[in-house]
Amino acid sequence: MARVYNFSAGPAVLPEEVLQEAAKDMMDYKGCGMSVMEMSHRSKMFQDIIDTATADIRDLMGIPDNYKVLFLQGGASQQFAAVPMNLMKNKVADYIITGQWAKKAAAEAKKYGKVNEVASSADKTFSYIPDCSDLDISPDADYVYICENNTIYGTKFKTLPNTKGKLLVSDVSSCFLSEPIDVSKYGVVYGGVQKNVGPAGVVIDIIREDLITDDVLGGTPTMLKWKTQADNDSLYNTPPCWGIYICGLVFKWIKKMGGLEAMKEHNVKKANILYDYLDESKLFKGTVEKESRSLMNVPFVTGNEELDAKFVKESKAAGFENLKGHRTVGGMRASIYNAMPIEGVEKLVEFMKKFEMENK
Repeated sequence: MARVYNFSAGPAVLPEEVLQEAAKDMMDYKGCGMSVMEMSHRSKMFQDIIDTATADIRDLMGIPDNYKVLFLQGGASQQFAAVPMNLMKNKVADYIITGQWAKKAAAEAKKYGKVNEVASSADKTFSYIPDCSDLDISPDADYVYICENNTIYGTKFKTLPNTKGKLLVSDVSSCFLSEPIDVSKYGVVYGGVQKNVGPAGVVIDIIREDLITDDVLGGTPTMLKWKTQADNDSLYNTPPCWGIYICGLVFKWIKKMGGLEAMKEHNVKKANILYDYLDESKLFKGTVEKESRSLMNVPFVTGNEELDAKFVKESKAAGFENLKGHRTVGGMRASIYNAMPIEGVEKLVEFMKKFEMENK
């Protein structure tokens, strides 16, 4: 069977090259007679896999020497608790609410201290990123928290908030490695990998070393203490070995594609094909304010629920998978992560034009 164009928000499309290489290594990784899924995480072979993956992501993102890279489990959602547990010294944090995930992270942090919602775009169903140039940052805030790209709503911070000297913590799950970022502007950057980097089951944390201490909230589980993980180089317990191996292959693929600058160029080109059509279409329209549009997630609607359902059904029959929008927005959503080829977006737009002609 031919592969479909998979527009899923996550777990999402992976580069075919990576899948082929993983398939080739499935039964016998580099002549060791077993799969990566079967080898000991204490073996030299796995140590080489995690060391190479760490070196490659450091190189790709230009991660400064005073930041630690951790490959953890529990997904981004587990970091919603780990962040306050490790950082809430004054038990105060400022959260910018731009969608479901920031909302959930703030709700989790409220269990450990005072959370101030210093900005929000809830008034317009999270269809824009609020102006964060002059926020009322709490003088005693331990950190300021954002979800940088909002998968459900299709928005992205184009400018980081002015945290007035406070630590910035960012969940980058759905824009991870899609474009260059300056890691030194953050205290903590983390993301679940199942959208742009690998299979579900791994979260990558990039943490400034001075923030990794024994001074954590009482009751913090051993596994959620960043110091436990950092002191053991992500190998305190059995890590998600297979997931880390795939992430490593994806890092190599991005390097081969030309790194994060080339990746951004590729993503901008792809997104423009879809946004340009949505801007001129009489039937479909995007749901996000132009200056807040994500390169990764593009929600759109016809304005008619029955027509939306018809589009989702017919697009699936035509080989376009997972275009149904999130229940809180409705309509459709095309997630066009790094591994989605330009051809996939061109074919989707072609199909949308045809649908528009037939459903005037």
